[in-house]
Formats: sequence, structure tokens, C-alpha cells
Amino acid sequence: TTGGNALKFYASVRLDIRRIGAIKKGDEVIGSETRCKVVKNKVSPPFKEALFDILYGEGISREGEIIDLGVQHKIVEKSGSWYAYNGDKIGQGKDNVREFLRQNPALAREIENRIRSAVGLKEMQALGEAATSGA
Repeated sequence: TTGGNALKFYASVRLDIRRIGAIKKGDEVIGSETRCKVVKNKVSPPFKEALFDILYGEGISREGEIIDLGVQHKIVEKSGSWYAYNGDKIGQGKDNVREFLRQNPALAREIENRIRSAVGLKEMQALGEAATSGA
């Protein structure tokens, strides 16, 4: 018998999810920075790693991912704590930029589409286009 190792052998995918930091707004903790490692994967390549923000009451922060991937692919410029897009400063600190992108969904979609084309994914349509192009 396998004893205490049965779940390790039986599982097709095993993830190691750890909190690596807190996201604060002032003194209040509003979420956590999270690292997710693929420990075992029988259905696709194992040993990948992802970093993302989980905001309490919201889930994984889409805007936070846009910011991180934008900086990684040099679409969003980061200088100290300031973030800029196309030469225009969009905020100081990740929290403020996240809020700015929430208030400006067209800009967030534009940045996301540039990221998608940089990594070889299909661009997202604007909300109005999806309804009209289907018929």
C-alpha cells in the first residue's frame, strides 16, 4: 500500500500555492501577492511558476495582471514607483494604476490587446463589437 503518499501518486496536477506578501491600501490589508508553482502535471509541462495578486472580495486582479505583463513585455514603462503608457504617466504605485485602469476600461483593453499580440494570442473585441459581429 502507498500509505500517506496515495494522493501524491493519484493526482494528475498538483499546485503549490503560497502567499508571498500582503497588498495594503494605507494600513488595511486588501489582498495578497501569491506564487503558484506546478509541482506535478501529467497533462502538460510541469514546473511552471506564476505570480499574481488576489484581492479579497474580488479574486485574481485582472488589472494587476495587465500591469505586470505590460511591464514585463515593455508595453507599460515603469520608472521607480511611476507607471507610464505611451509616454503618459498613468499613476504612482501599482494600487493607483490598478484603480486608473478600472476607471478607464478602454485603455485597459488597449494595453491588454497589445500584450496579447506580443505573446501571440488573439486580441479581445470591444464590448460593442462582440454583439454586432455575431449576427
